[in-house]
Amino acid sequence: MSADPQMRSEFTPENARKRPKSSVPMAELHCHLEGTVSPVMAMRIGARHGLDLGDVIDGDGHYRWANFAEFLDIYDRMAAAICTPEDYYDITYDYYSKVAQSGVIYGESFVSPDHAIQHGISYQTLIDSVSRAMQQAERDFGIVCRIILIAVRHYGVEKAEKLADLAHKHPHPFVTGFGMGGDEQFLWPHDFAKAYAMASDAGLGLTAHAGEVCGPESIRDTLESLKVSRIGHGVRAIEDDALMAELRDREIILEVCPGSNIALGVHPDLAAHPLRALVDNGLRVTLSSDDPPFFHTHMQQEYEQAQSVHGFKDADLLRFTRTAIEGAFCDADTKEKLLSRLNA
Repeated sequence: MSADPQMRSEFTPENARKRPKSSVPMAELHCHLEGTVSPVMAMRIGARHGLDLGDVIDGDGHYRWANFAEFLDIYDRMAAAICTPEDYYDITYDYYSKVAQSGVIYGESFVSPDHAIQHGISYQTLIDSVSRAMQQAERDFGIVCRIILIAVRHYGVEKAEKLADLAHKHPHPFVTGFGMGGDEQFLWPHDFAKAYAMASDAGLGLTAHAGEVCGPESIRDTLESLKVSRIGHGVRAIEDDALMAELRDREIILEVCPGSNIALGVHPDLAAHPLRALVDNGLRVTLSSDDPPFFHTHMQQEYEQAQSVHGFKDADLLRFTRTAIEGAFCDADTKEKLLSRLNA
């Protein structure tokens, strides 16, 4: 399951700003904050703290991994270099200033307090750093951003419940969602039902990774146990007609990340990806980049390849954005303002 060499377009602020702005406004619901850090930025942060990341980044300037287990390991080792509030501010502002200039008008980031706590950064300090950077990006570039707290599945149930408890005790206007990522083969969604119930009580929108590495049964258990309105990835639903009908009837939104799916070997290439089939079956689909520099992709590329590979028209791409905003974990007034930008 090695990364597709065709996806190897270096992801740096400099390159991003050289690309023409997308003609279609974009919105991203599925993106891991630590996973937005380009190798260039990782080396810069590592040098800030006297850390050598040479075994994490290869000679071509790409993250060094070849399968899902290695990806998780390299991801964690890179994230370990992000160890101060300044680091979190910088990576947040870097990403959102960059994608705003390519045409993204709304973005949600999965933020992992578990990573920050390992470096002695309190939950409140982390959220303050990330939200300040998001506010600055909005002032500078007009992009609206929100935070989804993410429990790391292979860290276990107890840490997920502690994270939900933190959301209860320390509400913040930019913290609007709760999700779960990590190793999909570790435990089952229903093991995290209490954490999700706590997050729901805190008023957070709910999503969870499912149906990527594991099959349709992962999605079904997530729907039954965690009461989510969105599914992260969910592409394996294509294997189960009854499940697709349920997703359609319940208007569950799928946060689809084609570039990620190809890089991780879920599908052999973009032509084989079920994006078109999911849409044709009436499911509510959005496009996201997941961990863009790890998977050699970016938001504009996701939209462009949906058009060039799957034949979607500009109106279809705009529908992806509209669906994302309608399913976003932000307040109604913010949604109305974002939708008015689409209508304009």
